[in-house]
Amino acid sequence: MSKKIALVTGGIGGIGTEICKSLYQQGRTVVAGHLPQEQELAEKWQAEHKEQGFEFELAAGNISDFDATGEMLSEIANRVGPLSIVVNCAGITRDAFLKKMPKEDWEAVINTNLNSLFNVCRQIVEPMGDSGWGRIVNISSVNGQKGQFGQTNYSAAKAGVHGFSMALAQEMARKGVTVNSLSPGYVETRMTAAVPEEIREQIIAQVPVGRMAQPAEIGSAVAFLCADESSYITGINLPVNGGLYMS
Repeated sequence: MSKKIALVTGGIGGIGTEICKSLYQQGRTVVAGHLPQEQELAEKWQAEHKEQGFEFELAAGNISDFDATGEMLSEIANRVGPLSIVVNCAGITRDAFLKKMPKEDWEAVINTNLNSLFNVCRQIVEPMGDSGWGRIVNISSVNGQKGQFGQTNYSAAKAGVHGFSMALAQEMARKGVTVNSLSPGYVETRMTAAVPEEIREQIIAQVPVGRMAQPAEIGSAVAFLCADESSYITGINLPVNGGLYMS
């Protein structure tokens, strides 16, 4: 494996961390993206993982803003080098019934979960294509496939992630750049751990394999799509949901 540089947006989160680890173990130089206001948290995260043997770089930027994203990408290019791999993992939820959903909650989810793909990919696909090699993996969700009660904003954004990925895959295929999406089901993270036990049991009861995913299982699936050997896989959506939704 060559020492290619990978950016993981939302890299210091529960799933993002495992993606960073998997790519590092694959032999990549890994840059974990985070919000500017998370700088102290990110540096603590970086130090903790350095003790575990992971040498991660950090990059601060608000990827829901086009210009701020450009500044972050320029800083990475100047300090670390040109990106060959991008994993768009940053995401938020603002759940509510549509009839009660504030406009700002709709816009926040669309901006962070979907518009961020444009903000990042618009500014990296040309140099990545010029290099003749690239991997882009966009994290979608099972709820983008089947919809979810109380999540019109999130479901719409995550469905859009797959459509975006299929279209961009066609544009970049002749340039040696693959573009895929990956749709996790329910994953054991701090967020799901905070769900009341009764609700957790109801969720798990719907999953044929009888459990939630471990974040490392998402990380290894992303690494598979980013592997040098995965050059003939593009435009797909890879479900990692324990059989919760089969299409």
